[in-house]
Amino acid sequence: METTMKIIREWMTENPTLFVFVKIGVIALGAILIYLITHKVLITLIRKVVTKTKTEFDDIFLNEKLLRRFSYILPIIFLQQFTFFNSGIDTKIDNILEAMVALFVILILNSLLDSFIEIISKFEKFKDRPLKSYAQVVKLIISIIGAILVFGIITGQNFWSLFAGLGAISAVLLLVFKDTIMAFVASIQIASYDLVKVGDWIEIPSLGVDGDVMDMALHTIKVRNFDKTITTVPTNKLIEQSFKNWRGMENTGSRRIKRAIHIDISSIKFLSEEMLSRFNKFQLITEYLKDKKDEVENDNSEKGVDTSELINGRRMTNIGTFREYLKAYLHSRNDINDNLTFLIRQLFPGAEGVPIQIYVFASTTAWVKYEEIQSDIFDHIMAVIPEFDLKVFQNPTGHDFKELNK
Repeated sequence: METTMKIIREWMTENPTLFVFVKIGVIALGAILIYLITHKVLITLIRKVVTKTKTEFDDIFLNEKLLRRFSYILPIIFLQQFTFFNSGIDTKIDNILEAMVALFVILILNSLLDSFIEIISKFEKFKDRPLKSYAQVVKLIISIIGAILVFGIITGQNFWSLFAGLGAISAVLLLVFKDTIMAFVASIQIASYDLVKVGDWIEIPSLGVDGDVMDMALHTIKVRNFDKTITTVPTNKLIEQSFKNWRGMENTGSRRIKRAIHIDISSIKFLSEEMLSRFNKFQLITEYLKDKKDEVENDNSEKGVDTSELINGRRMTNIGTFREYLKAYLHSRNDINDNLTFLIRQLFPGAEGVPIQIYVFASTTAWVKYEEIQSDIFDHIMAVIPEFDLKVFQNPTGHDFKELNK
């Protein structure tokens, strides 16, 4: 044994350069072995234990990315325990290895932050908050501090001296990170005033946005439009200009129907006895007609009105009766929410006749069902208008001119 050691010492003395390379190879082999043990054995064992637990929080925290980054640190620490060349070169190598450890620690902190955000996002209270925006700001701060730390370790300068020197270049940093700062402030305002959440339907006509919010990051908000295209909107744009959020409509469980149908003014008239008799057969307004007729007759009688002339006193009209029919018809439908605004009103008459506006709420927010309800209502309205001796106004068509020619 002593003879073997003597031979090795003699060989090391005679071949110092070759010995250094052999030493480097052995140490590198040891570092690789530590990495393989950590990565293939220890991390695999941890993953197996974690997947068997009932909670999913440990699966998120001890994720593959975090464990893989951690596996790089142990071999680097192992390499720091040895010297290779002279003191000057070894100092530089130690600085580089130490900087690598700092770099991986920063990456591990970022992974932990991502895991933390993913976990708290699962709670209902934070589910719709723009947590990713805040996480990106924190990661940016960590990365800046980490970059200063790594630079200081490599160059051998004091960290606090470098950090204090940032004050001199703060104006440059503000210019470089202007968009980030504006986006961060906008994110805080959006969260504070609860302007937008993931899943909200928003509409920004100036940007061609009309769809559901898919994701909210620091700089951008991703929206899936109803035509299945995806629009990316800068976060600060939601503060700079107005937009419409349909969340209130979805929370009520009802969606507004606001549409007018235009009546030809020439078809509006007082009710005759024949019309009154015919309208009395309309079950939805039978009670209304009886009560209204008695009210009008009593009022005229009290005032001594000469009813031989239609212009004298109060009279019932076909358009007024039609409005009452619309109220009764919509109240009879189960898909109209009577607890919200319910209004059938006459708007200002114009060149297109007299608009009768339906302003009610369908008891659904589902787009397809809502459109079906709205279409059913106006199908019925347009079909029933002639029964009240009214006509829908429309501009003359080719058919009208053809009939006029005849």
